[in-house]
Amino acid sequence: MKCPYCSFLQSRVIDSRPTDEGTSIRRRRECESCKKRFTTYEKIEYVRLVVIKKDGNRESFDRSKIINGIIKACEKRPVSIEQIENIVDQIEYNINKNMFKEIETKKIGELVMEKLKNIDEVSYVRFASVYRHFKDINTFVQELEKILSEKR
Repeated sequence: MKCPYCSFLQSRVIDSRPTDEGTSIRRRRECESCKKRFTTYEKIEYVRLVVIKKDGNRESFDRSKIINGIIKACEKRPVSIEQIENIVDQIEYNINKNMFKEIETKKIGELVMEKLKNIDEVSYVRFASVYRHFKDINTFVQELEKILSEKR
């Protein structure tokens, strides 16, 4: 590992520990030349995931798009960025665990709504209203009634 301070190519590992619930390893290193210490992270590299859009076009998976959509749905709600990132981490983990190489945006949207429903129902309805393209107030009311019936 190249030292970020002096660019020397050899360092030794001083400490290693798992992070992010065991999905990555944090390594504390010391440069053998300048003796300065730095941290590196080792993560599993997954197969590149392709998302199939509603119009049939394909593009690379971009977790920031999911995060931005959830942030909009959670605006002015008691949902932290940490919770939002946790939702996206869980979704990404589930997709990779199932070894999907391609996934439809519809499936991703359903996964987001499933997670949001457990965290904040208002954010869930906001996300659903955009994602499912609620056409009128009746569609909105039907979704609310569905949530209320599940609570009973």
